Amino acid sequence: MSHPPFSPAQARAARLRIGLPPEQVVAAMAQLGLHRPVEALMSWESGAVAPSELELFALASALWCPVPVLMDLRPRSLREHRLARQFTAERLAQRIGMDVRDYVRAEKEHRWSGTDRQTLLLADALGLEPEDLRAVIGRAGELDELLRRAVEGRWKQYVAPLAQMVGARERTVGQALRTLHQEYARFNERYMGHLVARSDHARLKEIATERAEWLHGLSDRFLDLTGHDTPPSP
Repeated sequence: MSHPPFSPAQARAARLRIGLPPEQVVAAMAQLGLHRPVEALMSWESGAVAPSELELFALASALWCPVPVLMDLRPRSLREHRLARQFTAERLAQRIGMDVRDYVRAEKEHRWSGTDRQTLLLADALGLEPEDLRAVIGRAGELDELLRRAVEGRWKQYVAPLAQMVGARERTVGQALRTLHQEYARFNERYMGHLVARSDHARLKEIATERAEWLHGLSDRFLDLTGHDTPPSP
């Protein structure tokens, strides 16, 4: 498996923040069961070599620093979320009851094949928020498509599937869809009004552009309206 994302500058900055010399850092890593020479740490900080996953985990623990800081990114992919929680692929696969070969394939191909139960266990293990879970398992495009159908047609029939998808109360989702449907309708009313009034082409193009931008941010707008309102546990 390839080396994880790693920022030499962030690693050095994290060590300097807590005032540890390299010798103490590798000593702390050794106490965690990972023995590496000082030269290894210096090669990581210089950018000459990137640490492995296990080395990254041990370094983060020794520096009392979150893994995403050392990776210098906000986790987005399945692998990045796993690394952020300091799981090896084998341990996470075992945690969610999935064959490790299937799990590794999901990371590599960016295609989630887990069952509903495995998906729920994955979200729990990695602490994934609904929008992160959708991105990880590749359902962001499905959300966009359902929302577009809802605002362009009869939104009530999409309440239940969208509530299930984002893990929110149907009442909350219904209120959000009603609002979005009304906002979309106003774009159409403005456009048709100017069309009937024979407004100039520039004005019609401006309204069409505003509508396109609104549709582009439709998922974010929907998630803001639902507020990640999760239903109570049964």
